[in-house]
Amino acid sequence: MLRVVAVNGYRSLRDLVLPLAPLTLVTGANGSGKTSLYRALRLLADAAQNSVVASLAREGGLRSTLWAGSPMRAAAGEPVALRLGFAGDVYGYAIDLGQPIPSRSAFVSDPRVKRESIWHGPVYRPRSALVERRNNVVQATSGGDDGPAILTEDLADTDSMLGSVADPLRAPEMLEIRESVRRWRFYDQFRTDADAPARRPQVGTYSPVLADDGGNLAAALQTIVETGDRDELAATIDDAFPGSRLTIDTDGPFEVRFAQSGLTRPLRGAELSDGTLRYLLWTAALLTPRPPQLMVLNEPENSLHPDLLAALARLILSAVKRTQVVVVSHAAPMIAALAASPACSHVRLAKEQGETVVEGATLLDAPPWYWPTR
Repeated sequence: MLRVVAVNGYRSLRDLVLPLAPLTLVTGANGSGKTSLYRALRLLADAAQNSVVASLAREGGLRSTLWAGSPMRAAAGEPVALRLGFAGDVYGYAIDLGQPIPSRSAFVSDPRVKRESIWHGPVYRPRSALVERRNNVVQATSGGDDGPAILTEDLADTDSMLGSVADPLRAPEMLEIRESVRRWRFYDQFRTDADAPARRPQVGTYSPVLADDGGNLAAALQTIVETGDRDELAATIDDAFPGSRLTIDTDGPFEVRFAQSGLTRPLRGAELSDGTLRYLLWTAALLTPRPPQLMVLNEPENSLHPDLLAALARLILSAVKRTQVVVVSHAAPMIAALAASPACSHVRLAKEQGETVVEGATLLDAPPWYWPTR
């Protein structure tokens, strides 16, 4: 389980170290930094896909994403940096991105990876480091009798070592972390308009994971029926829509069929209300037969009737038995239901002089965290 996520220098997150629980509920006023935290978690996942630099470039480059509340250079000469990291029970990882070397290149807004580190345990220490990257050189710190082993000396400064270096013999922990992070799942603003992928019949293939756009909804639900917990699926539908029954038409392209009390025929996906379709999407995501290490849900209450929020909260709490979950929410009924769980850590974000902070927290409340130095 992840114990902490840390962000330094990203938008309003000047220096945020956030403890994580089996269920972490993030709330706060508009503009408090919830979306920035969600994006920072996605950037961490991008490092394992070797796409973090490209993702930052799409946001406008390093200059557009750096915290701008005060000068980024400290009096002691600290370099301009955007740093992201996490730590769990076994391993931790951090990446440090900075400005490119001045040149005539047209790609001057692209950040460069200056530093990366993988370490053992919840807190970084030089002696606990397993793999270190400084600029273009990556080395495994315990290379056997010959000392540290150089894994590569010419890694491109736009590539992350987590996403591009593979050495199962000298750095097996890198592969373990990479594969774990690549399985993190992010769900944000499912489409439910008339042309939404989830409304259309789709060629059915085994789908233990719901796609980001929900396009394989029917196949994902059928996969739960065949290889997941079909009883829990039926109970979840009945909890939200008493007396209703969900089936999947598999004769040709897969399509949802949703029978509701009082209707003479089941509704197809194209006929479902936005709220009903969205709830089915959350059901497919949260009852996955292949749970990831981490699932992040951004405002799952959107487009749902208030009567469905308690049922959605129960669905999320059920998912917490199988995976670690972070929920960003505004909905008071769901917040109350989730916060009442002993598995939940309720984090309230606030803005102080342009900086996102944890409301009511002091320095003594923050988990220990140390960034690898350049």
